[in-house]
Amino acid sequence: YGATVFRLGERAESQSGRKMILSRGYVMTRRGVDALADQVFAEAVRQGMLVAEEVLVVADGGVWIWKIADDRFPRAKKRLDFYHASEHLWALANELYGAGTAQARSWVEPLLHQLRHGGQLAVLSTLEDLKRTVRRKHRETVNRESAYFASHRERLDYESGARAGEPIGSGAMESTCRQYQCRFKRPGQFWSTAGDEALLALETFWRNERWHLLF
Repeated sequence: YGATVFRLGERAESQSGRKMILSRGYVMTRRGVDALADQVFAEAVRQGMLVAEEVLVVADGGVWIWKIADDRFPRAKKRLDFYHASEHLWALANELYGAGTAQARSWVEPLLHQLRHGGQLAVLSTLEDLKRTVRRKHRETVNRESAYFASHRERLDYESGARAGEPIGSGAMESTCRQYQCRFKRPGQFWSTAGDEALLALETFWRNERWHLLF
């Protein structure tokens, strides 16, 4: 269970246009959802959340994640990771028209454009209409995906977020996971839960530049 916390002002671009985060805090634990909730809130406070004008939570579609967000960051803006949302639309397109087909692409691309550029309500309406016209064999998938997007109705503000210079995806968290995986999934490494948690704590202290608090 992990998170990363940073100020929007602590970002830059390389000469090639690659986005970089100059300074951020890391959270990583094997102790479960409650431990993550405690740790990510504490790290957000350390990073200046209590004096921030706005707070933004970006995450994928896990229900447990949004429960933490609503509990610990009730006043924050919340945004579903755009890539994750697009995966759901692609999954529906492949179900309706066949994986990788031109028909699937021609159906989904206008919806992705609408979703990215302020037309999220039109996407929701399209999915709702589809429930009434789709063939029976696809009905379960359509109902599931329509309910999924309806549950995230207030977290789909990608156009306004991008216009404000905010992230619309959770790439920062994906890179965090990759960094930890490179440390903990090396050839020949095997961990007990207790040993893994102990080294996770040390790794996180080091990444957060708080090693001096230990030694």
